[in-house]
Amino acid sequence: MSVIRSMAASPRGELTLLFMASCAVIFVLVMAIAIGGSGWMTGAHLRLVLLTCIAAGFTVAGIALLGLPQLDFRSDDARAAELRRLQQALGAAEAVVHAEPQVVVLWEHGAPVRVVVQSLTSVAGLPTDIAQLQRFGAWLDASSAQELKAGLDALFADGRAFNLLVRTAAGAHLEADGRASGGRALLRLRDVVGHRRDLARLLDQHRDLTREIAAGRGLLDSLPMPAWFADEDGRITWANSAYVKAVGAESAAELTRMPIELLEMRKRDKAKVVLAKDGRFVERMPLVIDGHMHAHDVSIIALEAATAGVAIDVEALENAKVETDRRTAAYDRTLHRVATGVAIYGRDQRLAFFNDAYRGIWELDADWLSTNPNVEETLDRLRGLSRLPQVPNYRDWKAKVLTSFRDGDQYEDWWHLLDGRTIHVTAELRPDGGVTYLFDDVTQRLALESRFHAMIDVQRETLDSLKEGVAVFAPDGRLQLHNKAFAQIWRMSRKMLSEGPHIDEVTGQCRVLYDDDAIWQQMNRTVTGISDRRAGIDGQLTRADGSVIAYAAAPLPDGATLITFADITDARRAERALIERNEALVAADRMKSQFVRHVSYELRTPLTNIIGYTELIQGNYVGPLNEKQREYLGDIEGSSKTLLAIIDDILDLATIDAGGLELKVAPVAAKSIIESAVTAVRDRANRARIGFDIKIDANLDTFVADDVRLRQVLYNLLSNAVGFSKHGDTIQVAAWRERGMVAFAVEDQGIGVPLDQQGRVFERFESKSLGSRHRGAGLGLSIVKSLVELHGGNVSFISEPGRGTRVTVRLPEAGIAAQLTEAQAA
Repeated sequence: MSVIRSMAASPRGELTLLFMASCAVIFVLVMAIAIGGSGWMTGAHLRLVLLTCIAAGFTVAGIALLGLPQLDFRSDDARAAELRRLQQALGAAEAVVHAEPQVVVLWEHGAPVRVVVQSLTSVAGLPTDIAQLQRFGAWLDASSAQELKAGLDALFADGRAFNLLVRTAAGAHLEADGRASGGRALLRLRDVVGHRRDLARLLDQHRDLTREIAAGRGLLDSLPMPAWFADEDGRITWANSAYVKAVGAESAAELTRMPIELLEMRKRDKAKVVLAKDGRFVERMPLVIDGHMHAHDVSIIALEAATAGVAIDVEALENAKVETDRRTAAYDRTLHRVATGVAIYGRDQRLAFFNDAYRGIWELDADWLSTNPNVEETLDRLRGLSRLPQVPNYRDWKAKVLTSFRDGDQYEDWWHLLDGRTIHVTAELRPDGGVTYLFDDVTQRLALESRFHAMIDVQRETLDSLKEGVAVFAPDGRLQLHNKAFAQIWRMSRKMLSEGPHIDEVTGQCRVLYDDDAIWQQMNRTVTGISDRRAGIDGQLTRADGSVIAYAAAPLPDGATLITFADITDARRAERALIERNEALVAADRMKSQFVRHVSYELRTPLTNIIGYTELIQGNYVGPLNEKQREYLGDIEGSSKTLLAIIDDILDLATIDAGGLELKVAPVAAKSIIESAVTAVRDRANRARIGFDIKIDANLDTFVADDVRLRQVLYNLLSNAVGFSKHGDTIQVAAWRERGMVAFAVEDQGIGVPLDQQGRVFERFESKSLGSRHRGAGLGLSIVKSLVELHGGNVSFISEPGRGTRVTVRLPEAGIAAQLTEAQAA
């Protein structure tokens, strides 16, 4: 066992043991085959197995022999010495690698990226994490990250090494060195020191200068005025597009090959002398550009071994200034005409311009404004004049007004002044740093808007309170306005109507309750018609539910159309009932008149006979009468005449109602008419000891009237006055002219008429004794009123209980025919 352990301790012994074990396995296998061959395996089979085992043995031996040359057959001391040497070499290599601060990144095929060395920590902006380190665009500036990425792409693809100076986003510089070796890629980042750092800074400065030069030349090239650079000999080294165009060259490159000068030789020589002495040449001179000569201000400055020049077209600038001044003056004239106050302050916050409206709004002195006060002075002056709004903190409020100067923000506010005015103030920053303030007096506009909104609200409430449905359709046929009644009449949703449906949609909803295409098509044409002479329509429709709707459509001046619907079902029913009742009353009145007229004629004949026989008997034609008989006959005659008068009055009223009473007008004397009427009632007045006071205007002589009917009017008035007067009273009778009328007045001192009965005194058969001895049918005043109105006059009635009654009759002086003629002419 000790021998085996010693052999296994060395590589050669291990290989010997492996060979011996292989031979033992082969031997055992051969013996097993040989022993078992007597049973089932033939000789041929045995030979084949034996040959296989021998081949396997030779294979193992060959492998062992091939491995022998690679084995180290040195002693343990030699190997230990070699190991110490290798460790020393590794330590030396690590010392060399870590001697310089750097970051080494290693890429191997099939392995993740590793940071082999990371001893560089003093560079600003350099990350320490491997994940962040690979994101070059996050910690390098854009150009450096792009260059490094391009170098790594070439290193990975072709193994092409690179060495770059890159800059971090923090402004530090690094040297990036990329190498490829044995299928590995290596990136080394090192800090730059000494001349390399200086070189990196120079490169940065070069890039900045190149960028600035490119920007400067680009700016100069965009100028519309010629600009150029020349060397110390005066040759053009660069010129902008305006210079190329001015000298008629094809391009700037042509100027470097062929000297084409903008200035003539004499001017160039003069410029050289001035530049050599002062380093700057400025002179106005005429230059021919595009075939036209214009005055230019030429400025040339001396640089180090070079010059730079520019030519400014002063004529164009002066023309532009004149045009600007002209436009400014036009703008000023325009601003002086507007109603909005305008105040323009410069960047120094001083007033540069104000219009007449500004001075009028604030009522400031023009002389004081011409001193160009600043904004704060203006606000303080307005505050002193009590023309600013009342604010709790004036300093903060003033700072807010000046916010446009401070922050450049737009300022807008509504100033409610102490005098009741409202000023809309806006301020906006100008391009030159100044601020324009606009002051708009909106007091009247706000008042008008308030009244307008109030009027609209009133109109809306008025429309909603109407029982008639109202709908206004715009010229495009859409519903613009409606009220509640419109929706209720046609049972439509207010939500649907508020969306402004078209007239076709509205009439489509209406067809549900009344399906008549002719009416709805006519209404659609009225709303959507384009004729300038649109005509309105109206009519009535009866729906299936029995309701009657009156409709009307009228065009409005603005092109819209107003449509109204009114539910007149109740009115039609009431109208129908009134018509039927009126027809019944007319028929009844006709029958009454016919009955009264017939009965009156029938009564008049026997009454006439009674009166005639009474007069015959009283004349003693049939024999003498005693006193008692005469008294009875007098009563019969008086009652018969009274009854006959009543029948005559009834016949007159019936004739007047039938329109059959014709007046027989002629010139009549007022005095004779009054005396005749007084004579007719004098007997009754004498029995009651009642007197008459007659006053007739001296200017009243004759006038046109029916004397019989006028005498009847006065008789009825006097009869009533006598009947309601007390014993010993006096009745006043007067007549006079009054504005083309003849007036008669009868006034008594009787018991008067109560106030609650005065409205019925002219009604027929309205008879009340009121405690007097007067009895009647109640037709007297009714006959008076009818006859006076038939003359074209009028009757007035004034009565006070306990103090008497006054009735005044007024008739046209020229008669009813003349009055009708005048009315027709008017």
